[in-house]
Amino acid sequence: MPHQTSVADWLTTVGMPEYAVRFAENDIDLSVLVHLTDQDLKELGVSLGHRRKLLAGIAELPGALRAGSPSAPSGPMRHDDAERRQISIMFCDLVGSTTLSTRLDLEDLRAVIGTYHRCCAELIGRHGGFIAKYMGDGVLAYFGYPKASEHDAERAVRAGLSLIEAVPNLQTAAGVPLSVRIGIATGLVVVGDLIGTGAALEQAVVGETPNLAARLQALAEPGSLVIASATRDLIGGLFEYRDLGAVALKGFDQSVQAWHVVAGEATDSRFEALRAAGTPLIGREDETELLARRWEQAKAGEGRVVLLSGDPGVGKSRITQALLERLAHEPNARLRYFCSPHHQDSALYPIITQLKRAAGIRRNDTDEQRLAKLEAVLTRATLDLSEAVPLFAELLSVPIGDRYPPLELTPQLRKEKTLHAQLALTAGLAAQQPVLMVFEDVHWSDPTTRDLLDILVDRISGLRVLLIATLRPEPAPTWVNRRHVDLLSLGRLPPEQCAKMIGHLTGGKALPKEIADQILDRTDGVPLFVEELTKTVLESGLVREAGKAYLATGLVSPTAIPTTLHASLLARLDRLAPTRDLAQVGAALGRNFSYDLISAVAQLAKWQLDDLLMQLERAELIFRRGTPPEAEYTFKHALVQDAAYSTMLREKRQQLHERIAAVLELDFPEIRRTQPETLARHCAEAGLTEKAVELYISASQCATAASNNIEAAAHLKRALALVKTLPPLAQRTIELRNRIMLGGWWWWSA
Repeated sequence: MPHQTSVADWLTTVGMPEYAVRFAENDIDLSVLVHLTDQDLKELGVSLGHRRKLLAGIAELPGALRAGSPSAPSGPMRHDDAERRQISIMFCDLVGSTTLSTRLDLEDLRAVIGTYHRCCAELIGRHGGFIAKYMGDGVLAYFGYPKASEHDAERAVRAGLSLIEAVPNLQTAAGVPLSVRIGIATGLVVVGDLIGTGAALEQAVVGETPNLAARLQALAEPGSLVIASATRDLIGGLFEYRDLGAVALKGFDQSVQAWHVVAGEATDSRFEALRAAGTPLIGREDETELLARRWEQAKAGEGRVVLLSGDPGVGKSRITQALLERLAHEPNARLRYFCSPHHQDSALYPIITQLKRAAGIRRNDTDEQRLAKLEAVLTRATLDLSEAVPLFAELLSVPIGDRYPPLELTPQLRKEKTLHAQLALTAGLAAQQPVLMVFEDVHWSDPTTRDLLDILVDRISGLRVLLIATLRPEPAPTWVNRRHVDLLSLGRLPPEQCAKMIGHLTGGKALPKEIADQILDRTDGVPLFVEELTKTVLESGLVREAGKAYLATGLVSPTAIPTTLHASLLARLDRLAPTRDLAQVGAALGRNFSYDLISAVAQLAKWQLDDLLMQLERAELIFRRGTPPEAEYTFKHALVQDAAYSTMLREKRQQLHERIAAVLELDFPEIRRTQPETLARHCAEAGLTEKAVELYISASQCATAASNNIEAAAHLKRALALVKTLPPLAQRTIELRNRIMLGGWWWWSA
């Protein structure tokens, strides 16, 4: 096929110019054309016959086009970078091709191979796969790249079974039925590097998985499909298998477990029970009623503490939010504190961020403005500012000048007074109206914040305060058995409550029973899983609205239902392709990030940044508080952040963290002074090891000066771990090691 310069030219070549306008209206260019699937064409309104012709034509496009456009414009963020992905890889081999080559005319053999390739392109594309390379009589296909779908391993297996059934029925010049053997493996790879030139250009995949798939293909008998153990784990009991046992494969040191997929359907589910959860608060009536009762007790002057414990995604924060909504119309003061996984060694980080937010302190405020705002917010809780202002001003690095006399205190005494000053502020607010305190993600709290919680729990019983703390089911706090403390361990939700959740997400419109049942089977009773997987179904084109219900857009099979949250989130990020790189920048910054920081790091035009952030908001991947440029953003869940971060290669992560570190030093110089550990983390991730060590030493000195010895020790231990990666006999290494030892004598000697 001659070289094509546009989709319109190509459509004319394949005899279907009537679709040119429709393709243009949907922004389909040559880089998108090569990734179109049967489902995509169906959504465009292309008839069945024309879909088959178009897919066959796509399969014959030059290799450079199939591999992607190497001439894509470059910029601060590229979408064609290689990335880490969990994908399923298929190797399909035409059985007996050597024999065919000895008895067929070359042109007849070419026609046979072409028919076989077109069949592979059609069926693999129909199941959401991407043909990476044609290798004579072999086909290499990826499921999960360049776009993740709802269950790539299952799609790969179904595509393989379809090929085994369809290839023998092809009408060719061979004169005998053709046959294939197929191997499929699933695993983590690096995919997307462009190698080769011209027609040989392809997107390579690196890792053990492609080698395993190739070896399993060689192991398979003609007309059979063999899969690896990781693939078998993902697709569970959806198919019938014959266990091939542990087999020895060339190139693998140990035997590999393999299975022959015997049939396309199995009667047994891989889940023992249905599970569920939801976006609205469903199925937590007992917990919410207990919180309501504890609030009434707190209002009457009997302070209470409630711990909400559970695994990620079970709804701890959602229950808290429900109480906040319930109390929205009655007088109360709300104090919300958010612990951070990246600030577990930053003393009182949740207190500092909450106080800055409550005071409305902005980065560009003058020292006088910051002090005035701090005084204003403290006045709400106490009239005696003589000690409170100096203590909290130092905590927030706000100069007080000559307005207040300096407090001549030892570091330990200053720490104690600061913690008790926070208690006094809480008591002052409670004297005016009931107080609802919420500490989110206490499992990520720093030691000094935990000291503060100890004090609050000790004194709260006599205050009009309800303190709610969310945490993961790790060792419980020492005060869990106090009389005024309740521990609520949140479990998974039963299927009927999950079904209610699905109904809410669909607006009361019923999903096809097969799809709803599969969501129930695969969500494992975790509310977050139900929410994300149901949204994925609604966004994926698997269903369409029809009156008071949804109808499946095609044959319903388990392939369309995500089996893991990671796959679901990655699929949603892929569907928001323009936002994916920005989401990765945000993920590198942390669970929470400000508009001005991501603006400085992303290097995008303001209109483009605002548009991409809005798309992430609309997709409910991030939440916004405030209005740009003063806005702050939070990933909806830590798992969303992890999914966005996990696909980046180490080199890209290092470059991104290096850019973040440079921006922090240049545009946010106060970070180095007030939070050196934050800058240290980015330097460490960027490979700037010596600089990171220096910053961790500085962070330790700051913590020691404030008598936060546990945090100080943690900073020095991180510094020491980094020093161990440096050349051991280098003069600089010895110098840094000695500084660490001198700074940490009190814990090192222990």
